[in-house]
Amino acid sequence: MEVQTSNLKQVRKASGLTQAQLAQLTGVSRQTIIATEKGDYAPSVYLALRISRTLNTTVEEIFSLQEEAP
Repeated sequence: MEVQTSNLKQVRKASGLTQAQLAQLTGVSRQTIIATEKGDYAPSVYLALRISRTLNTTVEEIFSLQEEAP
């Protein structure tokens, strides 16, 4: 089984954006950004693309899948 991991918080901070700013730029609520950073919410492909474009990076840089340890 694969587990989603997120580097969104680190990439967002490196870009100098707050959660509220990123939310506004991507058209979602701040709560969606918070949940995504915590790993409680898996964004749609379209939202992942909007986030990556806003942060001038790739989806793979922000989100990845890892094999779960047995």
